[in-house]
Amino acid sequence: MTELPKVLHVEDDSDIREIACLALEAIGGLSLVQCASGPEALSKAQAATPDVLLLDVMMPGMSGVETLAELRKLPGLETTPAVFMTARAQLSEVEELRALGAVAVITKPFDAMTLAEELISIWRGTL
Repeated sequence: MTELPKVLHVEDDSDIREIACLALEAIGGLSLVQCASGPEALSKAQAATPDVLLLDVMMPGMSGVETLAELRKLPGLETTPAVFMTARAQLSEVEELRALGAVAVITKPFDAMTLAEELISIWRGTL
């Protein structure tokens, strides 16, 4: 069995970060590093050595798309699977996010009871 992934989660909403922490760590047993912004993610990403990136799309200052573009420039993160989370899940928007490098898009609101399973399944599908 493959080891569980370490997740770098970037989300500006503190309530969503808290729910995701509960879902991914407490329920899912994953190792999690959380950041409240793109710049914070850039400062923590290399030391965190994540196996998967979980990024909010719409954040003030630096969007999830912009954050991913900058994370891709860091050594060791060029090909780390990226998953976007968004409340805007129209097919055209999902296709655009995939074209920008996401392996998957998770729709908000997400199910806290199944978020870890979903993320593990996505991650395993990229190995």
